[in-house]
Amino acid sequence: MGSAAGLGDEKILDLEHYATSPHYDEAERLALEYADCMTFSDRDVSDELFARLREHFDDDTLVELTATIAWENSSSKFNRALRVPAQGLWERVRAGH
Repeated sequence: MGSAAGLGDEKILDLEHYATSPHYDEAERLALEYADCMTFSDRDVSDELFARLREHFDDDTLVELTATIAWENSSSKFNRALRVPAQGLWERVRAGH
């Protein structure tokens, strides 16, 4: 899905290392850090992180970003509980394989 939307494979493949990857800009890193803090139960969105987000995103964008992250988390939990398999929207295709 990301590839169809114009997201380069290098970003998708380097997602795990978004915090240090040269493929992500500061706003993208913040959005991904925010997603991690909303997703992982051992983390929380700190006041400091929220302040940094406000430097890059207006109120409407923060609401949309928050809703999207929450929706994806909910969908993931729903699908996992009901054993809905991944749809393979993006699969890495290796050259020569």
